Amino acid sequence: MGEAIFTSKAPAAIGPYSQAIKAGDFIYVSGQIPLDPSTGEVVQGIEKQTEQVLQNLKAILDEAGATFREVVKFTIYLKSMDDFATVNEIYGSYLAEPYPARATVEVSRLPKDVLVEMDVVCYQK
Repeated sequence: MGEAIFTSKAPAAIGPYSQAIKAGDFIYVSGQIPLDPSTGEVVQGIEKQTEQVLQNLKAILDEAGATFREVVKFTIYLKSMDDFATVNEIYGSYLAEPYPARATVEVSRLPKDVLVEMDVVCYQK
């Protein structure tokens, strides 16, 4: 398998999975939803939810000794594509060129009925 990554600065897993797994030169970060790790509550509104998801991802990457610059793949799950422009703008503020590969999909439902979820794959040499 690989080495499990855990930080209390991001929400604990709400099921039988790890926040992230380091396998060789890759770090696979599980989908993050907009739970505030200090309260366990979902933050409200698409802007705040997007920021919280990215902060949760950043905290896990920090724990693994990685940054967004090493992310090679993002997957973004949206409750509504109507939120795409807002999420895209906030997402872009966390990244620099060359940007990672990305897929963005609209889904019918996300855990805890949140508006956005993201996962990443990171490569470290």
